[in-house]
Amino acid sequence: MLRSYQKIYRRKTRVVNVGDVLIGGDNPISVQTMTNTLTTDIESTIKQIDRAISAGADLVRVSVPDKESTQALKEIVKHAKVPIIADIHFHYKRAIEAAENGASCLRINPGNIGSKEKVKDVIKAAKNNNCSIRIGVNAGSLDKKLLDKYSEPNPDALIESALDNIRILEDNDFFNLKISVKSSDIFMAIKAYEGLAKKCDYPLHIGITEAGGKRTGSIKSSIGMGNLLLNGIGDTIRVSLSDKPEEEVKVGFEILKSLGIRNRGVKIVSCPSCARQQFNVIDLVKKLEKSLEDIQKPLTVSIIGCVVNGPGEANMTNIGITGGGNNTHMIYVDGNKDHIVKDKDLAPYLEDIIRKKAENKSIKK
Repeated sequence: MLRSYQKIYRRKTRVVNVGDVLIGGDNPISVQTMTNTLTTDIESTIKQIDRAISAGADLVRVSVPDKESTQALKEIVKHAKVPIIADIHFHYKRAIEAAENGASCLRINPGNIGSKEKVKDVIKAAKNNNCSIRIGVNAGSLDKKLLDKYSEPNPDALIESALDNIRILEDNDFFNLKISVKSSDIFMAIKAYEGLAKKCDYPLHIGITEAGGKRTGSIKSSIGMGNLLLNGIGDTIRVSLSDKPEEEVKVGFEILKSLGIRNRGVKIVSCPSCARQQFNVIDLVKKLEKSLEDIQKPLTVSIIGCVVNGPGEANMTNIGITGGGNNTHMIYVDGNKDHIVKDKDLAPYLEDIIRKKAENKSIKK
């Protein structure tokens, strides 16, 4: 079976809780997303949260820009099967209401909340309701004083903003917090997270903000977040896509699976296909990726169109298939030759044996 030849050593952080999900320390790196429905549309928001959970989301964030949204939060939290994070920007009363109505975490920038008294009121509400706080620093919304000091957003400005806001919470005896220093610029984000990781031991929420559509955003996020994760930085992640929340979750897990950090569902190893292929690899992979989305058990499947690399790849996967000519193909199970299939519709046949493998059932030849 496939072995990992590099162990990623995570940066050691303190542990904070977001509801019953523990962030930091040796806890699994959590995957989160954010709804894009109107929070006041309770039914649509709950349905979107459920789809994100089905894709594997550990946490879901919702925007609460007004009092009607914080009131809706009370009902949403009752139905959500994962902790809900309330996204707050400026109005301190929304943060207090969100904490009182069941949010497990508040995403705020304390420097934007207002006076020290208002910040203290938010912290008091968080403490009274076992609510953590994420300090969310973003290159697109830095404080004017920092922009005047640094002339433009840069890693040092992001780090200084984060440290200033950490200090505000610590001065009020609040430590159940995590931090993000996001930018849509990959290099700025990486440098900011690397610098912040050296200056504090709080868990870090990582991501490349406003990354773009599914293809572009997935690539940008993979480069930026992958770089950080490989260097042990990151305790919870969000892939920011102009797409459905569940797609963000799927891409997030693909990043973690690719790095061998956290496995969920079927991982397909497949060739790009060429003139040697003995079946339509591209079509088969597309069909299986779609039909196997609901499987949660970690499995690795190799789909190789010929015998050049097929046997070698199949030796390292749970289920493998190689093209052998004349519509005859070899099936491997746990790295061993298991049986030959001939004249089969491969998509339903492979789906069946993969599902049996996921359920620990016998694979009948």
